[in-house]
Amino acid sequence: MYHEYFGLKEPAFSIAVNPKYLYMSRQHKEALAHLIYGVQSGGFVLLSGEVGTGKTTIIRCLLDQLPKKTEIAIVLNPMANVREMLLTVCEELGVKAWEDGEPSIKNLTDFLYAHLLSNHMRGKNTVLLIDEAQMLSAEVMEQIRLLTNLETNSQKLLQIVLVGQPELNDLLAQTRLRQLSQRITARFHLEPLSEKETKFYIEHRLAVAGKKTGKKLFPPKILHRIHSFSGGVPRLINILCERLLIGAYGNNKLEVDDDIFKIAFKEVEGNRKVISTHRNFPKINPFLLIGSIAAILLFLIFIYNQITSKPSTAPIITPPSDAATVEGAIKRELDVYPRTIPALGFNESTNNVQPTEIQNTDISNITPAGTTTNALRPTDYQIGKESIALEKLFNTHEVRTKLETYPCWETEKHGLSCERIRLKTWDELRSLNRPAVLELITPSKHQAYTVIIGLDKTYAILINSRGQRIATPLAEIGEQWTGQTMYLWHKPKSYTKPTAYGTSSPLVGWVAQQFSLIDRQTIPLAHEDFTVTLRERIKIFQTQYGLENDGIIGARTIMKLNEALGLAKELEQQNFDVNN
Repeated sequence: MYHEYFGLKEPAFSIAVNPKYLYMSRQHKEALAHLIYGVQSGGFVLLSGEVGTGKTTIIRCLLDQLPKKTEIAIVLNPMANVREMLLTVCEELGVKAWEDGEPSIKNLTDFLYAHLLSNHMRGKNTVLLIDEAQMLSAEVMEQIRLLTNLETNSQKLLQIVLVGQPELNDLLAQTRLRQLSQRITARFHLEPLSEKETKFYIEHRLAVAGKKTGKKLFPPKILHRIHSFSGGVPRLINILCERLLIGAYGNNKLEVDDDIFKIAFKEVEGNRKVISTHRNFPKINPFLLIGSIAAILLFLIFIYNQITSKPSTAPIITPPSDAATVEGAIKRELDVYPRTIPALGFNESTNNVQPTEIQNTDISNITPAGTTTNALRPTDYQIGKESIALEKLFNTHEVRTKLETYPCWETEKHGLSCERIRLKTWDELRSLNRPAVLELITPSKHQAYTVIIGLDKTYAILINSRGQRIATPLAEIGEQWTGQTMYLWHKPKSYTKPTAYGTSSPLVGWVAQQFSLIDRQTIPLAHEDFTVTLRERIKIFQTQYGLENDGIIGARTIMKLNEALGLAKELEQQNFDVNN
């Protein structure tokens, strides 16, 4: 067998539940502590987690630590029918006091109560453990709640442990089950392993299987890819590692390399699609697929015509190159043709997304405030009307428009979203990284506006009402800026509000598609169902871009995705030499 080839006593990555291979990460220890406390205190205990995160292993460990005088009923295949569920519980506890025929729900409850009371009189605890509890109907859940009413003056006669996938939390959130939810004394949700924990998990299983110290089967680069593939889900880690070792054995290698990983990745990729989500993927409509391909071909022809055609002679502030025209076309088609976007800023050796490089700024037409060049005065960057300032902001996005009414209301028709926020520091504006309209209060106490397109440690690059660029000291503009800021960004049509793990929407599929472009993967991490794997990928991305790594798809995360793909108009951020 292959494990002997690597000096192992047995296969290290079997997906069969084996308590001796239990790797107790910090959160697994916390989960076990919650369960033990809940069982001892009585009432309900809840353990939830995605498929393959180790729920069953934790339960096995819990059973090993229960007091000897504990009788346990384990229901592995929950019933949707109340009577069948009660009948199963009675059979698990050895309760059979009725005559031939089918006992009623009342009969079963009475027999069960008598048995629980008998156990209590003999000093025995009784525990009911229901696995895959997300499959239970609301009616069965309510009946289970009623079982916790069986009690003495001092304690509950039955402790109940519910184990299930994340949908279990959705089920318990229903209004009609609020009484049951309130009775849960301990609850814990198992998250996937971090990259560091993934490494320790693999080393732990190899050590238990008999690997000798110092023998390295998985190089650091491969460990990183294992975590990226699995998202930290133990079952996926086991499946992939098992296949990697078989591949190394078949090629007479003592260490997994890139070629072996690529082969194994293709072979087990289907397992990831099945395990990484608890919902079914939508089927692809062949006619829709053909139509999409035709649309993409038409779009590519459109881009080719744009590249080969002569630049427009219409007056613009900064004439874009052909490449800029193509980039603008891609931006406008972001929602319709996501697959045509090039994957920019990808570092294949580290799987890290680097911010798109900002081109060197042409400072030849920057006029420092306070000089007499072109007869400009220090106040030339001040714009009297908000609508005019916003028109100049639109120009930075290669959109020319006349705004008649309240400006922010007219932005959606141009494929842009207008946002108003209040900022406190220049660093917050740097983090936002978008050209913006700043509201000013002039020294003469008049309200004015300016458009900022560049920012370094000392100067801001502003656009005046004539479309000219002016370098102004931050100290000067900072004295006038009220903090009110307005900016534009490319918002996906499917985005209406922040979207969190466990939901399903077209936005989730759009985000997953963008990550497949960034990571150069042919198959996205999710379709419309927000999987745990996608959430962990989002957290990594958020950390890289200095965002709160909450795993939620919000406006800032989408904006940074656009930056990573080179689809965003960003602030110019470098040292401006205004003396030359």
